Amino acid sequence: MAEKSKILIIGGTGYIGKFIVEASTKAGHPTFALIRESTVSDPAKAKLIESFKNSGVTLLHGDLYDHESLVRAIKQVDVVISTVGQAQLADQVKIIAAIKEAGNVKRFFPSEFGNDVDRVHAVEPAKSAFAIKAKFRRTVEAEGIPYTYVSSNFFAGYFLPTLSQPGATAPPRDKVIILGNGNPKAIFNKEEDIATYTIKAVDDPRTLNKILYIRPAGNTYSFNELVSLWEKKIGKTLQRIYVPEEQVLKNIQEAPVPVNIILSISHSTFVKGDQTNFEIEPSFGVEATELYPDVYYTTVDKYLNQFV
Repeated sequence: MAEKSKILIIGGTGYIGKFIVEASTKAGHPTFALIRESTVSDPAKAKLIESFKNSGVTLLHGDLYDHESLVRAIKQVDVVISTVGQAQLADQVKIIAAIKEAGNVKRFFPSEFGNDVDRVHAVEPAKSAFAIKAKFRRTVEAEGIPYTYVSSNFFAGYFLPTLSQPGATAPPRDKVIILGNGNPKAIFNKEEDIATYTIKAVDDPRTLNKILYIRPAGNTYSFNELVSLWEKKIGKTLQRIYVPEEQVLKNIQEAPVPVNIILSISHSTFVKGDQTNFEIEPSFGVEATELYPDVYYTTVDKYLNQFV
């Protein structure tokens, strides 16, 4: 067995970051997390940081905006995974600068974890958000940094607990709002599974300079199919309210931040079908469940059982 790569996670206390830290330690990788001083003293993060320590994570004090600390951290590892949030996506150029200076990184995973930004038909404001990620991909490629982009599609935890109903706190029991005609297929993956597949890809030559798509058959549903599945579980037929695309576009324009962003991402996925309306070509991508058939993933069917 080859030695497992040492992994640095930047943004490890964030939404998807914490799952990736956990998956990395579980898989036996020497795991490092870049932690800001302000995070260490944040009571909301204290429990999470304690759990990192207990599972053997090496905490490295540093900051995306402190070049020396970034280079110092990167020199200790083989692979860098960024899970920074939307506001810091463009600032990942600072990670590139540090990777270039450190000169030892075998693989870089930029913060992606959503739709494949090179294959979307989005309107504003999602269009600009996706464009930042796409532009960053071009920078990584131009700098010749070995990469893997993870196209994880939807986080199950964002969409399934309410079936993507605005303002809801539980899945619908009487009526459901569906954007468009409800036929394009979307993909909903549990966060822990996304993290597991990401870590699997770290030392895999098949994922080098490729997009890793997480597209399990058991998690690929049109909105109509999702509602039918939910109806079967609760033994009740819901009233389906379809919102035509023109109205969706109007709603996006009139919605405040961040509702407009969520709506425009939903438009890209549920109306335009941007997660599934293209084939994965070997020239640019690979599919996670094909590469790692041994990984047990939570299906949408099973995931929804907790809300019945």
